[in-house]
Amino acid sequence: MISEIISAVFLVAGGFFLTVGVVGIIRLPDFYSRMHALGKCDTFGMLLCLIGIMIYEGFSLNSLKLFYIWVFIALANPTATKIISRSAYYRGIKPWVREDTQYQTKEG
Repeated sequence: MISEIISAVFLVAGGFFLTVGVVGIIRLPDFYSRMHALGKCDTFGMLLCLIGIMIYEGFSLNSLKLFYIWVFIALANPTATKIISRSAYYRGIKPWVREDTQYQTKEG
């Protein structure tokens, strides 16, 4: 009973972070901001969901397999996000710059 509640909390938290990542992809202005939202929220949301499933399964062969998947996601997602962002930068995709005159200084 307690393990099911803890598992549900982890699954809901993971679902929340995955939802925030999707909203970030839709709402953020440029490629790099979207990659940041995707990289952080997708990785953390999936890790929380996998922890919730491992707690629900208990100590078994399935939870060991889920742990291996957890390690792979923890290593692969940030690496892939970094590689995609660097390749976009080298291809010439410019970051979004806020065009606000409030922060510009006047010279002369």
